[in-house]
Amino acid sequence: MREHYKRGGVGMQGTRTAAAPVADPLGQQARRRATGLRAFFARLMGTRMAPVASFIIALLVLTAVFAPIIAPYGVEEGDFAATLTRPNREHLMGTDTLGRDIFSRVIYGSRVSLQVGVIAVGIAMIIGTAFGLVAGYTRIGLLESTIMRAMDALLAFPTLVLALAITAALGPSLTNVMIAVGIVGIPGYARLVRGQVLSVREREFIEAARTIGVSDLRIMLRHILPNVTAPLIVQASLGVAFAILSEASLSFLGLGVQPPTPSWGAMLAFGKDYLNHAPWMAIAPGAAIFITVLAFNFLGDGIRDALDPHLHR
Repeated sequence: MREHYKRGGVGMQGTRTAAAPVADPLGQQARRRATGLRAFFARLMGTRMAPVASFIIALLVLTAVFAPIIAPYGVEEGDFAATLTRPNREHLMGTDTLGRDIFSRVIYGSRVSLQVGVIAVGIAMIIGTAFGLVAGYTRIGLLESTIMRAMDALLAFPTLVLALAITAALGPSLTNVMIAVGIVGIPGYARLVRGQVLSVREREFIEAARTIGVSDLRIMLRHILPNVTAPLIVQASLGVAFAILSEASLSFLGLGVQPPTPSWGAMLAFGKDYLNHAPWMAIAPGAAIFITVLAFNFLGDGIRDALDPHLHR
């Protein structure tokens, strides 16, 4: 009788219980992430100006990528018989004093602006985030104080003045502009991340990770960093606008991108002396700077609203 019950399974009736379904935590986590991303993009597209800003930025990126195909003329291709030509069918934005097509130069100039915006923000965000994580999480007062006093020292200088000084010391070039703009952006990210880390590091899940012996580096990268990415994304989208404007300012002053590489700031500086005779030389690059910076600012505001839980309760 005992053998019968053993062979029959659990219980007096000898019925076998169904096997429990195998849990799939990775699949569930992936589905939650996909659902969260869809909800985020739905909220982002539901904001007032983010869809328009996203369209402008997407158009700008495509223009920069396919500039050789879109631009009707080369960067330095000039026609001395058509100098200072008003906008027409052949030259949509007119020509400059060397007969170069301004529309083509504006298209190629978008490459410089986007390159500076993305790389400078990347430099500032990576270094600033590392400083902020260490300063906010570490229990060593001297290390935290040293990092934050260095950030305060950088913030003591006006950003454009500091960028001018760095560029003047390194020399005018596209690479040095990206380095200078990236350096002046580091303190903002460091202070932002440090403030977020201070509010997260004492939570229960962080204490639990410390209790079971998880290393400080793993806690910072695996548990704290994901909780500070939302404000970082907002800061980065707004930082691209600042970087583009800073590059244009440095190029306008002659310390940025050097000829023959087209830059919106350099084109604006070149056209300011012809405002009375050929205003299109300054209007075209000025409008490109204005629209691009405004689009990134609107996108940053939209991302901030989409990530704010208080607006979607």
